[in-house]
Amino acid sequence: MDRNPRKGPTVAATTPGPAVKRLVVLVSGSGTNLQALLDEIERAGAESYGARIVAVGADRTGIEGLARAERAGLPTFVCRVKDFATREEWDAALAGAVAAHEPDLVVSAGFMKIVGKEFLARFGGRFVNTHPALLPSFPGAHGVRDALAYGAKVTGCTVHFVDDGVDTGPIIAQGVVEVRDEDDESALHERIKDVERRLLAEVVGRLARNGYRIEGRKVVIQ
Repeated sequence: MDRNPRKGPTVAATTPGPAVKRLVVLVSGSGTNLQALLDEIERAGAESYGARIVAVGADRTGIEGLARAERAGLPTFVCRVKDFATREEWDAALAGAVAAHEPDLVVSAGFMKIVGKEFLARFGGRFVNTHPALLPSFPGAHGVRDALAYGAKVTGCTVHFVDDGVDTGPIIAQGVVEVRDEDDESALHERIKDVERRLLAEVVGRLARNGYRIEGRKVVIQ
């Protein structure tokens, strides 16, 4: 889920070129999307993939996502909401911690906190998120449950840029998953996650290698 560039004129976010782009990845839990990125970068090589992860941040300590980063030898940082007097102070601290690593792109890999104005002022148009439904259908925290309850026959996942709404940012790519008659929320979500991990790794690499621009709601990978 996300909440949070406002809809408007074209944003020239990145340009293609030989340089390997810098990624900061944000996690809140087990870090399986992070692992998908790590595995694909290792498989392809950072130069061929077009990007490398330079740091991993989290909103809590003691999670497997941070452990994965540490095993990979990556710098980590933690910004916990409860350590700050206001949500705005937390948002500014998170933005500062991410900015310290000079990322070209920021990837939400299961990061379950809503970023605010300061973060978007720095990283709007460069903050990539995933959602377990085919947006604009079924936004919010319960996309899988809501698709099942509605009786959808297909659902899937969406990779999109984060803006200041709830799962309303410009869509980059989507993957489709069939809903089976025997599905419960857990079974369906596991199949969506399989597609989501592959799609995220593919899309981030394409954004990094080719560059892109955002024209209103349309993302054009160059």
